[in-house]
Amino acid sequence: MAKSAAIIIGASSGLGSAICEQWQRDATIDAVIAISRKNIKYKISVKEARDNSKILHSIQCDYTESAIKNCCEQVDELMQRYRLDNVTRVCICNGILHNDDVWPEKRIEEVNSKMLLEVFSINAVIPVLWLKALLNIVKGDTECIMTVFNARIGSISDNRSGGWYSYRASKAALNMLLKTAAIEYARRAKNVKLISFHPGTTDTPLSKPFQHSIDADSLFTAGFVAKHLVDLMNLKHADGELSFIDWEDKPIAW
Repeated sequence: MAKSAAIIIGASSGLGSAICEQWQRDATIDAVIAISRKNIKYKISVKEARDNSKILHSIQCDYTESAIKNCCEQVDELMQRYRLDNVTRVCICNGILHNDDVWPEKRIEEVNSKMLLEVFSINAVIPVLWLKALLNIVKGDTECIMTVFNARIGSISDNRSGGWYSYRASKAALNMLLKTAAIEYARRAKNVKLISFHPGTTDTPLSKPFQHSIDADSLFTAGFVAKHLVDLMNLKHADGELSFIDWEDKPIAW
């Protein structure tokens, strides 16, 4: 029987960790490869993993272009070492909204080139570098569903309130990069389905400073979002198209 792997990029984030935990207990996945800037602590014990014949492996990566290339070479080596036949799931969930130097702009006077470039690099450039590096790993005869975390705020037609220049623009740019990649993947990796995924407002450090304006019913746990995403990925099939959807599998206008 063929053995499959799932790859999670940004595995130390709140959502990345929750998805990793879902996959660790998924009987259809034989190996979970977790990639992050930090060391990963798996939510299940080594004993539980062994009892379920689950292969768990973590790789540290600083997300530079050369490091991403090197990381994918390590993934390829792991596939051979553990005799894994294919990759059936990939999640790319790294991103930035704020840090000590970055904050969503309320007015155009707050826009500056340094912040724009940093946000674009993390939210748009790095995900497409992963799609570039993973192409030869995911293409094959077995269906592979790839999800890249995005946000509804990246919808141009849905922008009615303005503000958040860097974040909005980086997410809109990500959608264009994903759409272009989906067209090429449809030619070169017909087995792959690409998803641009809006998780909703999730209770993680990313959204923490902005949760005061969110209704309790609209603030989701990372586990809730991860479960919904894993379930909807299981229902998707390669169709040569990019789907821009939310956690309920509802399409989002471009």
